Amino acid sequence: MTAVRKAIFPAAGLGTRFLPLTKAQPKEMLPLVDKPTIQYGVEEAIASGIEQVIMVTGGGKRAIVDHFDRSLELEHYLRLRDRDDLLRILKEVDRLSDQVDITYIQQKEPLGLGHAVWTARRLVEGEACAVLLADDVILGEGDPCLKQLIEAHDQTGATVLAVRRMPREQVRRYGVVVTDGSKARLHQVSDMVEKPDPGTEPSDLAILGRYVLAPAVFAELDRAAPGAGNEIQLTDAIRRTLGSHPVVALEFEGDYYDTGTVPGYLRANLMLAMRREGLREELAPLLRELLNEPGGPAVGSG
Repeated sequence: MTAVRKAIFPAAGLGTRFLPLTKAQPKEMLPLVDKPTIQYGVEEAIASGIEQVIMVTGGGKRAIVDHFDRSLELEHYLRLRDRDDLLRILKEVDRLSDQVDITYIQQKEPLGLGHAVWTARRLVEGEACAVLLADDVILGEGDPCLKQLIEAHDQTGATVLAVRRMPREQVRRYGVVVTDGSKARLHQVSDMVEKPDPGTEPSDLAILGRYVLAPAVFAELDRAAPGAGNEIQLTDAIRRTLGSHPVVALEFEGDYYDTGTVPGYLRANLMLAMRREGLREELAPLLRELLNEPGGPAVGSG
């Protein structure tokens, strides 16, 4: 069993939930405080030991390429104005591409997550690889989420899914696993259902945006037909490996932020801003004002 060295970032989605903003701006570049969402994922991959990041992009995604490339003109501008503080911020981004090789490949049609992952098949042929969805930002003080999944793969040789228990009224938005035996936070997967109908949820364990895929999954993606939403679903391909290849689900440790919806994105920005020293002190009075809580002036007061 070889080490997990490569990570696929599907980044070809149209971002229709954020229109009109995403008409010309990739949703993966929407900022969480002052950093694009996709950068959090790349930092997680690097901290998990990944050596090559494969960005699966589509039309209008040039901003992602530019973000991880150097901007010599901007550096020159800041150097002339002695803005060493801002130069240090740019250097931090530049160091990411020094720590990991970033490769770009285009998904020609938006045919679903499974198809986006399949598009990168020649770059990971015969190897287990990671998949990270930039919409799902997972942060914490301990090991990164992806590193936890890789360690579970090293122990089991299985395809590993990141899961979290969700309220029943929310779980239908996700793929859901059926388990057959558990050991602490690690569950044997016996079945999977993509976005179950209300009242039919087989469990409260929702699959979130981190995977370690065994090569068998790509063999299934090779012959995949469209599933839910008339798209090629990654969940369906993983499900077809059950019985011939092990699949496990890991309840990861860390703080999870779903930035794929407008309410989730706004919540993530507020939560992360309130954790940052300096911003917290400025935002707290504003939040009290908006909520009309004691300690802040009433909404609309001058």
